[in-house]
Amino acid sequence: MPIVVRIDVQLAKRKMSVGEFAERVGITPANVAVLKNGRAKAVRFSTLEAMCRVLGCQPGDLLEWVPDESEVEDQAGALRP
Repeated sequence: MPIVVRIDVQLAKRKMSVGEFAERVGITPANVAVLKNGRAKAVRFSTLEAMCRVLGCQPGDLLEWVPDESEVEDQAGALRP
């Protein structure tokens, strides 16, 4: 999946547990695990806002687009004459 969730990085920076984070955001620890493991298909803006508020960060600190291998190959091929 090209969108990578970096919640674990932000939690580590703040030395915050998943349980505390989940409680403060208002979601279950199981849903935090779904987000962290890349199994989520969507995230509500209200949940993203709460995560950013709790962690004191921007959405881009939590979500990162990483091209998959086929996209990297396509881009490399497109650059060649």
